[in-house]
Amino acid sequence: MIIKVIKFLCLAAYALALGHLAGLLPKDSFSLAPLIAVLLLAMHAVELLLMFKHVRLYRGSLAVSMLLTLLFGVLHWMPLARKARKTE
Repeated sequence: MIIKVIKFLCLAAYALALGHLAGLLPKDSFSLAPLIAVLLLAMHAVELLLMFKHVRLYRGSLAVSMLLTLLFGVLHWMPLARKARKTE
């Protein structure tokens, strides 16, 4: 349950940033949303590079796994790493 809430918060951060950049939100509110979204994406991009061995274990396509890692970071690749550790 907590994982779903955190994933929702990640998506909300990206949505607020897009809304702010598109001018759909009041100019004075959510002004840090784009910065927060860029920081999240940067952190997740570093995770993608460092944890690629786990990212590639995803049953779907590699591109989808990379996108999910960019969006959610550890919330995507950690379950893949745990599953791989259990099967060893």
